[in-house]
Amino acid sequence: MPFRYTLRQLEYFVAVGRAGSIAAASNKLNVSSPSISAAITQLEVEFGINLFVREHARGLALTNAGHKFLERTEFVLREAELLTTLAGEITGKVQGVLSVGCLVTFAQIVLPGLRREFIDTYPNVRFEQRELNQAEIFSQLRRAELDIALTYDLDIPADLEFQPLHVLPPYVVLGEGHPLAERSELTIAELRDSPMVLLDLPFSGEYFLSFFRDENIKPIIAERTADMSVMRSMVANGFGFSIANIRPLNTLSPDGKKLIFVPLAGDVRSMRLGLLQARTENDTNTLKAFVEHCTQAVQSGALPGLYAMDAE
Repeated sequence: MPFRYTLRQLEYFVAVGRAGSIAAASNKLNVSSPSISAAITQLEVEFGINLFVREHARGLALTNAGHKFLERTEFVLREAELLTTLAGEITGKVQGVLSVGCLVTFAQIVLPGLRREFIDTYPNVRFEQRELNQAEIFSQLRRAELDIALTYDLDIPADLEFQPLHVLPPYVVLGEGHPLAERSELTIAELRDSPMVLLDLPFSGEYFLSFFRDENIKPIIAERTADMSVMRSMVANGFGFSIANIRPLNTLSPDGKKLIFVPLAGDVRSMRLGLLQARTENDTNTLKAFVEHCTQAVQSGALPGLYAMDAE
């Protein structure tokens, strides 16, 4: 019996099921709303079930049958993607879907350039990116929702494999008018009496606080934020100093004020930026190509932000 539905229609259904509305799915997929609506109607007719409840005020809500159908549809689409991967392995081509995670603290600096050069080199790869915190990266790698991630060596669990790419020492972020802004380096002891804007993300926040704990010093945490851009603006506007391991190439906060970056001296642990993935003996051609691409980018100095402190 021939199938009277397509993988594209299934993709549209999943997009609507996850987004909760046809309009949101349309924006995400860059496909017209009527096309998506027609695909869902055809699926409902084909299978004889109602996948959604239409609610004028709240958009679309999955029915009980729709929830079950969504779970199985996602499995079917993953299996279909594996056919493309298999074809690439047979032919030796780099193609198919590559799902890449990146630690949110440096995704804006590192990921777009890496992605641009990679897909220009391998146009048959469908590159999917996600900006996540460390805990989310661990979870999505374990569930095979990510193929690989760019992150720091922060509390890496034994079931995941980390490949270091570059060492990044910590530095103190200061506003231009901060009393310590003229220093060539700073120690944790010298920050004892200054308010701190803590970049408070899972694992990252604990890393920054460990500097003070190792010196038996309690930091004065004036503000906490999980957003790197907000942290920079808070620092630039005089709410305190912060600590980070990576920075943009310019010295301005998002709201246009100058920032000062001072190396953190003493016995403080540097971060290693690298690639994290589930342990496997059967990496695809596409995954191998991305690992090689990242390695070459670091070795050639092509990743922005990683060498700014070295150059000063």
